[in-house]
Amino acid sequence: MRPPLPPFTAETAAQKARMAEDAWNSRDPERVSLAYTEDSAWRNRSEFFSGRAAIVEFLIRKWTKERDYRLIKEVWAFHENRIAARFAYEYRDENGAWFRAHGNEQWEFDEAGLMRRREASINDVPIKENERKFLWPSGPRPGDHPGLSELGL
Repeated sequence: MRPPLPPFTAETAAQKARMAEDAWNSRDPERVSLAYTEDSAWRNRSEFFSGRAAIVEFLIRKWTKERDYRLIKEVWAFHENRIAARFAYEYRDENGAWFRAHGNEQWEFDEAGLMRRREASINDVPIKENERKFLWPSGPRPGDHPGLSELGL
């Protein structure tokens, strides 16, 4: 079991999104993978894959390329066992260039609260280092740090 469980309310959907955000900000592929079913189906940009082992492999590749990664997620809508979220994250590439990635995700959960399907569409926008907005230390976003709406993103 991975509470909160569906069907979601506004409160539990927001809690689920924040838990996902915190896990991704840990940049621990094994930890992140445990929120998904063993056969979870993913579409991330133009990649399609399934299963926890593939999730771990994907995240290792991702965070090797996306350095100093900081993520904020926000619930867009929810219904029964599904949540639509929008997100933004900042990172720098191997050459030191900064980017802000903007995206949308659709999540579908099983009855135990594990995500069985994740579809993500993401666009990267180059930014200057002085345009960064996600400036907390590595790890979870502090509770008093503004979310996407408060930041105007």
